[in-house]
Amino acid sequence: MTDIAKRAAEALELLPPEMQEAAVAYLYEQGEKFRLLKALVQEGIDDAEAGRVVEWDFDAFLREARELNAKRRPAE
Repeated sequence: MTDIAKRAAEALELLPPEMQEAAVAYLYEQGEKFRLLKALVQEGIDDAEAGRVVEWDFDAFLREARELNAKRRPAE
């Protein structure tokens, strides 16, 4: 067992038994979220390195959104 795992086990022992399971579940959930986030960040890095990412032109986005909105809405 690593030092950090030993410390985590010691910290869990400080909690009342009825809180230990919830604490472990929380840590596990946070670990899973971190693993997912790490994978998504790597996916973004891979996309950027492969040239699949372009700079976002916010003004062009707004123009296009306004044009689409004008086409959907009848003239007033």
